[in-house]
Amino acid sequence: MAANTHDVLVIGSGAAGLTAALALAEHKKVLVLAKGSLTGGSTAWAQGGIAAVLDAGDTFDDHIRDTMVAGAGLNNRETVEFVIERAPRSIERLVELGVPFNGDSGDLHLTREGGHSHRRIVHVDDATGWAVQEALLKAADANPNITMLAGRTCVDLITGQNAARFSGSGRVWGAYALDTQTGKVEAHVARATVMAAGGAGRVYQFSTAPRGATGDGIAMAWRAGARVSNMEMMQFHPTCLYNLEVKNFLITEAVRGEGGHLLHPDTGHRFMADYDPERMELAPRDVVARAIDDQIKRYGLDYVHLDISHLPADFVRAHFPTIHEKLIGLGIDMTAQPIPVVPAQHYTCGGVVVGLDARTDLPGLWAAGEVTESGLHGANRLASNSLLECFVFGEAAARDILARFDTLDDPPTIREWDESRVTDSDEEVVIKQNWTEIRRMMWNYVGIVRTTKRLERARNRITLLGREIDDYYGAFRVTTDLIELRNLHQSAQLIVDSALARHESRGLHYTLDYPETKDTARDTVLVP
Repeated sequence: MAANTHDVLVIGSGAAGLTAALALAEHKKVLVLAKGSLTGGSTAWAQGGIAAVLDAGDTFDDHIRDTMVAGAGLNNRETVEFVIERAPRSIERLVELGVPFNGDSGDLHLTREGGHSHRRIVHVDDATGWAVQEALLKAADANPNITMLAGRTCVDLITGQNAARFSGSGRVWGAYALDTQTGKVEAHVARATVMAAGGAGRVYQFSTAPRGATGDGIAMAWRAGARVSNMEMMQFHPTCLYNLEVKNFLITEAVRGEGGHLLHPDTGHRFMADYDPERMELAPRDVVARAIDDQIKRYGLDYVHLDISHLPADFVRAHFPTIHEKLIGLGIDMTAQPIPVVPAQHYTCGGVVVGLDARTDLPGLWAAGEVTESGLHGANRLASNSLLECFVFGEAAARDILARFDTLDDPPTIREWDESRVTDSDEEVVIKQNWTEIRRMMWNYVGIVRTTKRLERARNRITLLGREIDDYYGAFRVTTDLIELRNLHQSAQLIVDSALARHESRGLHYTLDYPETKDTARDTVLVP
């Protein structure tokens, strides 16, 4: 098996990965690897939009303040300023790529979402992510310097220990990836690698994240020696559709932004007045998610209602065509009746530590997007700042790689993947059992409201499962399911360890044992 050598390897074909690839391809040859299909990541699922200061009455200072308030002071202000000041230019580039935002280029339609003090969300109806993904893929496909390969599940980063002459160095030289069609593991070697593999939402039983969001990039970077930070800050979206057949359909924040009310399903009481009377449904996501969680637990409910039927039917259909069509297919007419909703895991605010240049701790490895902890989101991501982070840090990674490319060493000879000692598994039920057990345990013990006792129980179970997974991984040929299980377990362990280390309640981390917020905000940094 000859190694495939490239100038730059990009792991992930979403907004962060493709933004980096397009900028790099102006000067270098780039390979993009996608675990499933090229549209299988979280970007295509994003309904709401992208936050940017474009309105005459809005300011960078306002957007910065809103981001810091939502992030409960854990944000890095320098990062927040860096991203927000680059937001308008990011929108311009997307317009140039052909993203058909609502409105026209001179007067884009702006909506408002929870935590924002102004209308600043540019969008394509309620399917912004898909439109962005489509435009980026079209541009990447047309670029002769970009090669995109789907069906490649990355197993681990290639470091100095994988060189033919063992160096023990943490320098990253690409990644080993499973070709899901051939079942063979290939070495994709590069002078520079960009990790843009997304978050770890599928660690939880209920999540709005796509099936492949199993923390692969976070786990791979951790195993290679990179620090991770703030993994306890898992964002739960307040409003996921409650349906026994459809498990992860998100009802965008913009439904509340345009006037939707949260109601007790039996009494019709608009309960957000009891939790945040000033901001009501437009409070940050952690506040709204905890309020809904409290209502469900306090009254023994299965769900609460999100109701926008008091607004004109034409308005609702025009603003939320995708959601309206989906719900009609399930027998729910949102123009005439409320939508049953529950909270669900939605976004991984922690991740691999990066600087403003998108560099990680490991030489040769940059990272962008949900896989990272850049300092932008702090203890709770402000709505519609996620795609924005992808564009800004995808560009930052490309800019830094190009600036220092001539100083990067040529890759050494890399060892082929050793499959001599493994066989096909005859008990894959172990994977399904452990996958289900981790996700259910994380939902019950490491969810919206936490206690030290539940976290310790989770850690004990994770430790036991780890031994079983390691034994299985060492004995059988790798499959996508096995690789994902290994990463899912590692991500769960990082989340629990981070949660146990934070002895306060801040943002998305709310624990009954430490309900107060400390005066000083500090990151939870884990070191391999």
